[in-house]
Amino acid sequence: MVFLDVDGPLIPFKARLSGPAAPFADDVGNPLLDRLDPADGRRLLALGCQLVWATTWMAEANEVISPRLGLPDLPVVDFPDGDEPAERGLHWKTADLVRWSEGRPFVWLDDEITDVDRRWIAAHHPAPALPRRVDPLVGLTATDFMTVRDWLARLSTAAG
Repeated sequence: MVFLDVDGPLIPFKARLSGPAAPFADDVGNPLLDRLDPADGRRLLALGCQLVWATTWMAEANEVISPRLGLPDLPVVDFPDGDEPAERGLHWKTADLVRWSEGRPFVWLDDEITDVDRRWIAAHHPAPALPRRVDPLVGLTATDFMTVRDWLARLSTAAG
């Protein structure tokens, strides 16, 4: 399973060198959508595992982001609106993603992952996990995809 954040990993904070994506017929007026790289959709699908939105875009990711990347509708992590603060230094998504994964291996692609999150996941999640911090200025790179593919291959080999 791969948990996907949108802002930073898929929509980098700096414009991509490859230029803007093709305009989309139902443009929702977000000027940053042209930073999406449609090739990211193909790269994500090629990973061959379940993709899950883990973003503040929530269900809107299926309406706005999925079509632009050529992705089907994906499951969405429904983050609670609770006022309960996360442990000191822990990202507000971390515990919810571990719960949502139900003990299954997962990759988490996000631009806000820290060593605190990595340690917490290692201590609280019984299966392998790859919390991968993506540089928010450039978004997902070939190196990010290679790292995820290699990790998934090792996981598959270990399983059997």
